[in-house]
Amino acid sequence: MFGKGSNKDVSNEKLDTVIGSGAGFTGSLKVEGTMRVDGRVNGEIEVQGDIIVGKSAVVKAVIKGRNATVAGEVHGDVFLEGKLELDRTGKVFGDIEVSKLIVHEGGVFRGESKMPSDSPGNVNNNQVRNTEAREDVKGNKKAVV
Repeated sequence: MFGKGSNKDVSNEKLDTVIGSGAGFTGSLKVEGTMRVDGRVNGEIEVQGDIIVGKSAVVKAVIKGRNATVAGEVHGDVFLEGKLELDRTGKVFGDIEVSKLIVHEGGVFRGESKMPSDSPGNVNNNQVRNTEAREDVKGNKKAVV
């Protein structure tokens, strides 16, 4: 959805809820399907499907859902059954509990991460803090702690 390297696991099903760039919401949101935020949200978001945080979005909330792609800013804890993907403009400031974490070059994650031990391909309960994606001297993109 955000161009090259975007999250293939975030559902392409129709968006059930959209908060546009000129809109704001304060409180608790519960969504049965997929949600996209381009505006401002303060409070709590619980999504049965996937959540997309657009480039112009500022979310100050606890987020619970299936998968998430972040191109804007999230200030709060994130709990996902699946994958969290930070686009090159995405920023997450808070703790996360996810099965998979992808941070593209330029993406920022500041907090602690917990990956449940029963997640596919996860041998240990990994903890990562203050992650930014950068290129090494050979031009390879990688997460830097």
